[in-house]
Amino acid sequence: MRGHGGMPLRPMGDAGDLQGGVDRSVVRRAVGMARPYTRRLAGFVVVLMLSAGAAAMPPLLVREVIDEALPNQDLGLLWLLFAGMVAVAAVVAALSMTERWLSSWVGEQLIFDLRRMAYRHVQSMPLAFFTRTQTGALITRLNNDVVGAQRALTGTLGGIVDNLITVLVTLGIMVTISWQVTLLAIALLPGFIIPARIVGRRLQALSRESMGLNAEMNNVMTERFHVAGALLVKLFGRTDREAELFEQRAERVARIGIRTAMHGRALFAALGFVGALATALVYLVGGHLVIRGGLELGSVVALGMYVGQLYGPLAQLSNARVDLMTALVSFDRVFEVTDLPRAIDEKPEAEELRHPTGHVRLDHVWFRYPEASGSSLESLEGPRSEHGHEASDWILRDIDLDIAPGTMVALVGRSGAGKSTLTSLVPRLYDVTEGAVRLDGHDVRDLTLDSVADAVGVVSQDPHLFHVSIAENLRYARTEATDEELETACRAARIHEVVARLPDGYATVVGERGYRLSGGEKQRLAIARMLLKDPAVVILDEATAHLDTESERAVQAALAEALRDRTSLVIAHRLSTVVDADEIVVLDEGRIVERGTHAQLLAHGGLYAELARTQLVAPERS
Repeated sequence: MRGHGGMPLRPMGDAGDLQGGVDRSVVRRAVGMARPYTRRLAGFVVVLMLSAGAAAMPPLLVREVIDEALPNQDLGLLWLLFAGMVAVAAVVAALSMTERWLSSWVGEQLIFDLRRMAYRHVQSMPLAFFTRTQTGALITRLNNDVVGAQRALTGTLGGIVDNLITVLVTLGIMVTISWQVTLLAIALLPGFIIPARIVGRRLQALSRESMGLNAEMNNVMTERFHVAGALLVKLFGRTDREAELFEQRAERVARIGIRTAMHGRALFAALGFVGALATALVYLVGGHLVIRGGLELGSVVALGMYVGQLYGPLAQLSNARVDLMTALVSFDRVFEVTDLPRAIDEKPEAEELRHPTGHVRLDHVWFRYPEASGSSLESLEGPRSEHGHEASDWILRDIDLDIAPGTMVALVGRSGAGKSTLTSLVPRLYDVTEGAVRLDGHDVRDLTLDSVADAVGVVSQDPHLFHVSIAENLRYARTEATDEELETACRAARIHEVVARLPDGYATVVGERGYRLSGGEKQRLAIARMLLKDPAVVILDEATAHLDTESERAVQAALAEALRDRTSLVIAHRLSTVVDADEIVVLDEGRIVERGTHAQLLAHGGLYAELARTQLVAPERS
C-alpha cells in the first residue's frame, strides 16, 4: 500500500520493529512539520543555552563563598556573592518562563496543525473507510497520538537539546576546576548507559502496547456511550456483562501502567544509586586532593554540585535514542492515517456541475466493494474475519438505467438485491467498478465532489441529526438560510407546527442523533433540510419503512412537496410509494430483472407481483 506521491506505507508492527529505528520518512516528515516554526525553535535553543549557562553559575559562587569570602571574613564580597546568587536565580526563572512559552507555543501549534491535517483527511475519506473503522481507535489517533507527536518535538527533542547543552557546559567548567575528578565522573558513565539501554527497550515495547490498549478501551466507551449502543445494552439486559468486559480492558491498561511505572522506577533507582556513588567518589577523591593541598575546599563542593547536575542529563542522553524513537511512534501513528489514499478523490481538472437538471444515467454499471487495503487501515479496524480484507462478490451487475429529469423511479427487490448500493453510487459515496454514473451527461468522477453533493439530496430511513438545535441542523444544508426560509422549508415538510409547539421552538436541542424526536418528526426535519439544499436529484432510502400510519401520512405529504419537479430514486418499502412511481425497477442478485409501471408489472406476474403480494406493505386504513 502506498500513500500520496507513491510514499510506501509501513505497516505498524510491534515495538521491536522500531528498535532498529522509526522509518526515516517519519523522521523527515516530523522535521518538516516543524519547519514553519524555525525562528521560534531557534529562539528556544538560544534560551536553553543561556539557561544552561546561568544554571552553571551557582556552584562557582558557592566556591567563592567557601574559598574567599569566609576565610577572609570579607562581608562585602559575601553580600556581593549573595546578590549574584539572587540575580542568577531571577535570570534562571525568567529564562525558564521564556523557554516554557516558546515550547508551548510551538507544541500547541503543532497539535493544531496535526489535528487539522488529520481531521480534514479523515473527513475526505470514502464511506467504506467509516464502515470498517472503529470510531474510538480513530479518535485516539486524533487526540492521544497527536499530543504524543507534539511531545516528541517539544518534549523529547527539546529535552535532548537541553541535556546536551547542560552536559557540555558542566563538563567544560569541571575540567577547568579539576581534570582528574572530571575523568572520574566520565569513567562512571557506563553505569548510566547500560541500565538505560536495557530498561529503555522494554519501556518502548510497553509504550506501543499501552497505546493499542487505550485505543481499544476508548472504542468500547464510544460505542456503548452512544445512545443506540446504550439502548441496545439496556434492552438486552447486558449492563453487568458490559461492565465486566470494560473492566477487563481497563484492567489490562492498568497492568500495563503498573509495569511501565515499575520499569521506569527501576531505571531511575539504578541511575540514582550510580549518581550517589559518583558524588561520594568525587568527595572522596576531592577530599584527598584538598588534604594534599592540590585543590581548594570550595572547588570540591562545587565539583560535588556539578556531578549532581551532570548525571541526570547524562542518564537521559544515554537513553535519548530510545526516548526519541518511542515518541516518534505517535508521529508514525498519525501519519498512518494521513497517508491513507483517498479511494474517492477529485481529479485536478474536475469541472463543476452548474444548474443541474437531474438527468441520471447508469451506464452498464458493475460494482463490488473494494479490498480493505484500498479504503481502510487494519490497525483501526479491530478484529475482522480471515477474508475481511478481500474484495466482495459482484453487488451490481451490468445495470443500465436512464432516468429523465423530473421522473420518479422506484427500486424494488429482496433484501440484498443491491438497491441501497445502487443509490449510493449517484452521490458518489462509492465509485463504480466498471461502467459509469452520469449526471446531466457528465461522469460523476469528472465532476467536483462539492457540485455532486449539491446536486443530490438523500433522505434515509434513519436520518442523522447532530446534538445541536433544530435550526442548526437545518442550516447544515445551507448555512446562510434565514429564519423565514427555515420556516418555509418546515411548512413544506409538514413539521413547522410540531416545532412551533416546542418550548424553545427552532432553538430546541434535538439530542444525540435526534433521539428527543419521534421517527416521523426526524424524517420530516430531514426532508426540510433537503428542501433547503434544493437538489436536482432526490434519493429516498426507505424513508417511511418503520413509521406508523399517522407519521407515514405526514411524511408522504412532505415527500410529495419535496419530489415535485425533481428527479427521484426511491427504494420502495410501501406499496403506496411504488404505485406513484413513473417507473418501477426490480432488482434481483444485482441485476435488473423487470421494469415498468405498477399495473404492467402486476399483469406480467413475475418477481414484482410476488413481492407486491408478500413483502410490499400496503398502507393501513383508519
